Amino acid sequence: MSMNWVQRKIYLYNVTFGLYMLDAWERYLFNALVLVLMWFIFYNGYRNLNELCKRYIW
Repeated sequence: MSMNWVQRKIYLYNVTFGLYMLDAWERYLFNALVLVLMWFIFYNGYRNLNELCKRYIW
């Protein structure tokens, strides 16, 4: 079984979170929720880091 690096990472992600046993629409929904959550975390982290830099560095 020859898989490239990206396919192995996708497979590991699916097995780790148990997504392999879900239907396709459930996998899409889960991945969409993960993406939205990550966007909120990175966006708010960037905003807080920007405020911290403005307050203490500049």
